[in-house]
Amino acid sequence: MTPIDRRALIAGAGFAAAMASDVFAQSTPPPKAGAGRGAPREPDVSARHRIRFAVIGLDHSHIYGMTDALIRGGGTLVAMLAADPAQVAPFRRRYGDVKVARSEAEILDDPTIQLVASASIPDLRAPLGIRVMRAGKDFLADKPGITSLDQLAAVRQAVREMRRKFAILYSERFDVRAAVRAGELVKAGAIGQVLQTINLAPHRLNAPSRPAWFWDTARYGGILTDIGSHQADQFLFYTGSTEARVVASQTGNMAMPDHPRFEDFGDMMLSGNGGTGYVRVDWHTPDGLPTWGDGRLFIIGTDGSIELRKYIDVAGRPGGNHLFLTDRKGVQYMDCSKVPLPFGPQFVSDVVERTDVAQDQAQALLAAELVLTAQKNASRPGRA
Repeated sequence: MTPIDRRALIAGAGFAAAMASDVFAQSTPPPKAGAGRGAPREPDVSARHRIRFAVIGLDHSHIYGMTDALIRGGGTLVAMLAADPAQVAPFRRRYGDVKVARSEAEILDDPTIQLVASASIPDLRAPLGIRVMRAGKDFLADKPGITSLDQLAAVRQAVREMRRKFAILYSERFDVRAAVRAGELVKAGAIGQVLQTINLAPHRLNAPSRPAWFWDTARYGGILTDIGSHQADQFLFYTGSTEARVVASQTGNMAMPDHPRFEDFGDMMLSGNGGTGYVRVDWHTPDGLPTWGDGRLFIIGTDGSIELRKYIDVAGRPGGNHLFLTDRKGVQYMDCSKVPLPFGPQFVSDVVERTDVAQDQAQALLAAELVLTAQKNASRPGRA
């Protein structure tokens, strides 16, 4: 492995590169005009199909990454609807003169629209998705797509009855190039049979920018339901588990007495028919870190291991998407910053061809079930 140059992050545009993640990961404001890469203007060359889609709900800036992915996949954005009128102008600055629908019904009743994407307030996403499916369209939700076990049961029933898609964009896998490369390596047998995944996912709070619903567990579902959903998805995907259960979980408000209903820490242990998993999430990324969180994933196999430094290699190489592979032959580093992101083209093809290449429907909802169960049954330690 090439030795890490600890001065590299400081030199040149190191900090700026670290800040420019491939996804608008946990940022709150929309991307600034001219900052980083712009919105895609045309589909990727790998996109085989074209669809028309609409957006309902812009309450989290993940909607920008979701919309980008759909455009890259061959989607044409034809309409939008926002609960807050102030959300319209920034969205249109990025995507052009998009039609603003007068009502939800105007979108749902349009037979030319095949898909609706949403990053509305989390507890509103599942009910919206059910209405979308019952209108004969597919649905793509920001995570968490579902905030209660009752919602999950209703979603599963609607999926069975309507035979439509209720997809959830777990962006920490789908929109992270190092995570895509890790999946390719696991599939190729680079580390043998996967035994365990370990996910460490600290986030920056950025409290002044957060809306009121962000602090209310009833609205966002709790810390494991919310940001833990990314990690449950990765556990299922990399271990290949089709059945899984929660072994133990805990959540707590450890250091935020001003927001007593908020959870700033959570962890859980998972067991599946393909391996085990451990997840730790928190809102304690220090302000000195030049990105929103030092997301790390460890994949342990019978013949080796993979470590991802998704967003920053602390005091090391600049930028994100770092992958370290250790196997029987030695150790190597892979820069994954140029790895293609296949989700958009694959998902649009799934919509047209009625396949499940981009995301397996059962796996997506099983990830939701795991975090909802973990959240419901979590022990709650007091503040330190």
